[in-house]
Amino acid sequence: MHIETYFDFLAENDIRIKGTRIGIETVLDEYIHEGKTAEAIADRYHTVTLEQVYATILYYLQNREKVGAYLEGYLEYCRKAREEYEKNPPPGVIRLRKILAERRKTSDSSRPDIPKSSSESITPSPPKYEPE
Repeated sequence: MHIETYFDFLAENDIRIKGTRIGIETVLDEYIHEGKTAEAIADRYHTVTLEQVYATILYYLQNREKVGAYLEGYLEYCRKAREEYEKNPPPGVIRLRKILAERRKTSDSSRPDIPKSSSESITPSPPKYEPE
C-alpha cells in the first residue's frame, strides 16, 4: 500500500486525511510545532485514527521538501487571510471590540486603587508611621 492512499489530494494546496475534513497541516502543526505525540494528536482529533496520524507524519518525513513547501504556502495563506480580516472585520466583531474597549476604560477609571501596569504592586503599602 502506498502512503498516498491515506490522503485526498483535493488541490495543490489542500491535502486532507482520507475520510475526514482534517488537512495534513493540522496534524503536522501539532507534531512539528507543538511537539505532540501521535497518540496525543489522535486523542485531540477524534475523526482521525492513530494509524492516519502516523501515516501523515510518515508522509511528511518521506517528503520533507514537498510537504515543507505545502506548509509554507498554508502559513502564508493564513497570514494574508488574517491581515485581510483585520483590515475589514465583520460588523459584529467591530461592535464587540468597541464594547470591550468601553468596559476596559470604565474598569480602569473606576478603580484607581488597582495598578494599570503589571510591574506595579497590587498590595497596598502600609501607612508610614511618623512619631508625633
